[in-house]
Amino acid sequence: MDYLSAFGSKTFSDEVMREHLPDKVYRSLKDTSNLGKPLDPGIADVVAAVMKDWALGQGATHYSHWFHPLSNVSSGKHDAFLSISPDGRVMSEFSSGALVRGEPDASSFPSGGLRATFEARGYTSWDPSSPAFVRNGTLYIPTAFCAYSGESLDSKTPLLRAMQALNPQALRILRALGNTTSRQVMPTVGAEQEYFLIDREMYEARLDLKLCGCTLMGAKPPKGQELDDHYCGRIRTRVSDFMRELDERLWQLGIPSKTKHNETAPAQHEMAPIYQTVNIACDNNLLTMELMRGIAKKHGLSCLLHEKPFAGINGSGKHNNYSLSTDDGINFLSPGKNPAENKLFLLTLCALIEVADAHADLLRLSAATPGNDHRLGGYEAPPAIISMFLGEHLTDIITSIAQGIRPSLHKAQSLNTGVNVLPNLRKDSNDRNRTSPLSFTGNKFEFRMLGSSQNIAFTNVVLTTGLAGVFSRFADRLEGCKDLETEVANIVADTIQNHERIIFNGNNYAQEWMEEAQRRGLPNLRGSLNIVDAMCEQKNIDLFARHGVFTEAECRARYDVFLESFVKVVTIEAETMLQMVRRQVIPAVISYIGEVAGSLLALEATGLENPATRNHLETLNNYAQALHERCDALNDACHAQENLPNGLRQRANYFQETVRLRMSELRESCDALEVIVDDDKWPMPTYTDLLHRV
Repeated sequence: MDYLSAFGSKTFSDEVMREHLPDKVYRSLKDTSNLGKPLDPGIADVVAAVMKDWALGQGATHYSHWFHPLSNVSSGKHDAFLSISPDGRVMSEFSSGALVRGEPDASSFPSGGLRATFEARGYTSWDPSSPAFVRNGTLYIPTAFCAYSGESLDSKTPLLRAMQALNPQALRILRALGNTTSRQVMPTVGAEQEYFLIDREMYEARLDLKLCGCTLMGAKPPKGQELDDHYCGRIRTRVSDFMRELDERLWQLGIPSKTKHNETAPAQHEMAPIYQTVNIACDNNLLTMELMRGIAKKHGLSCLLHEKPFAGINGSGKHNNYSLSTDDGINFLSPGKNPAENKLFLLTLCALIEVADAHADLLRLSAATPGNDHRLGGYEAPPAIISMFLGEHLTDIITSIAQGIRPSLHKAQSLNTGVNVLPNLRKDSNDRNRTSPLSFTGNKFEFRMLGSSQNIAFTNVVLTTGLAGVFSRFADRLEGCKDLETEVANIVADTIQNHERIIFNGNNYAQEWMEEAQRRGLPNLRGSLNIVDAMCEQKNIDLFARHGVFTEAECRARYDVFLESFVKVVTIEAETMLQMVRRQVIPAVISYIGEVAGSLLALEATGLENPATRNHLETLNNYAQALHERCDALNDACHAQENLPNGLRQRANYFQETVRLRMSELRESCDALEVIVDDDKWPMPTYTDLLHRV
């Protein structure tokens, strides 16, 4: 495959549009997608006709409005390019109406009360800023999804609203600094995606993996990740074949997959793309996850995207690398040769420091999922305390400016390895910090808290909306000042005075940081239920409403959707665990106990004493008794929830505090038995099988 010529061959790309659309239509569409101008409805007929012909040439027979409901996956129904003429002839048809608007059933998707069962009408609306693409014989048209009332029922609409709110405020900053040429400012994101690949047959042999995406029981294997021999190591043949096909499919769809490697845990891997405009990056990340699952199956593998598929083994995250760029190529977070004199960089840095401190609750909420509860703060991912890593060099610069001291110039340093044949290396001004939730990494900030299965949209809604508000205030100050340099220094000083507590350049895993964070007043919110209320706090409702990102009703709906999802996820996990224990573990344990008891009787019949066998039998029996008792306790807990009040919050709390506790206790018994029951008797693949058999 010539990947350069194949790149974007399955997308209705800029090259395709420029070649096939009339110049006036092309320029109008580009102004909409690149500059945020309103879509000219007069061009829709022409675009629809050209898009249909291109899609048919790609082998498409159907089209689909592709959208992202609040279920954390993508959706769409498929309609054929098929019409019957009055004289009975079959022909292909795709009108401007079919391009611009679709009508899925709004009451069948999570709505948090915005839609009732009898209120079914909803609309999908074409997003011309994200390219359409052909996949498996269908033309996919990226769209937003809203209710009949106009309220958002998806993750894309708020993101587009946030981008729309940020642009004028960011342009005000640029104009105040003397830039008169840039016309559009867009958040850009690169989403690094971690995942596990395991053997498909073993996946099929575990009900928990099939229904929950993670293992609900499993003893620690003798060898996990202790030797660090998997990280960036040799990529096994089956995995390499999977990665090669994934890259090829992504490149055809215009997704710039750049990096692939083994991650820390056995069977864990990572893919990283080149940065793109944030709404396109969100679309592409969801599409990447879909492709991963499908391609893995073709190679006899299963792709696990759960945040914590294996207890005691590193889980999977998703690193959201965020910056701002203009239509003419200016990166707001590029420090330049002298960051202390780069006013745009300093203002953007200060704005993000304020966003991280003032909206830490929303950033933490953006990484809250039932699966991520098992990962955050577990000494493998950032703790559940929001802080920022700037590095000593940048921290020194802004602290010096705040104190009215001229920052010391950073002299470029080189790294001498002590080997003559090796070249000296240029050292970056700062080290990296993989333990920080929000870390500056050279020309962007990396938000590391997200879980691997998550849609990245809400994190970027928070960052972008927060920046819109801070930039607005900064612009007010800059536009009214007489001395620009002094006012920028004043903004830096105010930022340090009000938000210095959020800056931490040390080890976020250390217990000392937990204590220091508490002294600073930074909350440690480990469980997702401890932060979900932030969505309905008045200050956050006001923030989103002020910038037209969420209405109050939309905020409260998302709160309800989260609680509903939490209860459903834990319910499924608990019921799955009960079924596995009753139908697999208990019969296997009873069978093995019978064999051991029979062996003991046979030995005693010969007159031989065998205390070791008797002790083994007693241990098995004690564990089996505890297993039965804890299975009954979990079953009782699941049934008791039927008598709980109907309030979503009360139900979610019960599942967290009671059902999850009973599951943990039952797992303890299962894992203890796994390591002493005959391997041939254990009814499911173990962690050793799952992690070391690819």
